[in-house]
Amino acid sequence: MAQPVTKYISAKEYLAFERNALDKHEYYQGEIFAMSGASFKHNLIESNLRLALGIFLKGKTCREFGSNLRVHIPKNTLYTYPDILVLCDEPDFVDDEFDTITNPSIIIEILSPSTANYDRGAKFDLYRDVLSLREYLLIDSQTIHIVVYSKNNDNTWTLSETKNLNDNITLPSINFIINVTDVYDGIDKIKR
Repeated sequence: MAQPVTKYISAKEYLAFERNALDKHEYYQGEIFAMSGASFKHNLIESNLRLALGIFLKGKTCREFGSNLRVHIPKNTLYTYPDILVLCDEPDFVDDEFDTITNPSIIIEILSPSTANYDRGAKFDLYRDVLSLREYLLIDSQTIHIVVYSKNNDNTWTLSETKNLNDNITLPSINFIINVTDVYDGIDKIKR
């Protein structure tokens, strides 16, 4: 039996397709990948963190955005939608549609069983090509576990993590501190 042939498209074709699509898709090296939906827990964590970041950043130069703002990494061709991002500089848009930036300062991914390995591994490898990126935060939606990667001045990364509800997590580039309990607020009330 013949193997199916993968059809590769240009980034320009992807953007034209994506801007008219009902669902979200990632693009990498000519291929399009459908993105899955998010669970209630995932959405609750995202809501908790976006609210805290929004309040903290009010009146400051940085702004937080949800998963509708697309990020492009020219160095490796990836177009993707982080769960949450923080932008601290003027946005560097890829074109005059103003829906895709190349310069996030912080990227936050909320892990689900279907995306956890990708977000921890290959996706972080791709994100490290973003020169403006200062922190990469991974939040597990199934268990209490948060990992923060912070970029050092020599472009190496330092990992800090917690599995304790009483701990705080810190995003040093914006001096943001939040208690792990506040990130997971309401999760214990969800009935299985």
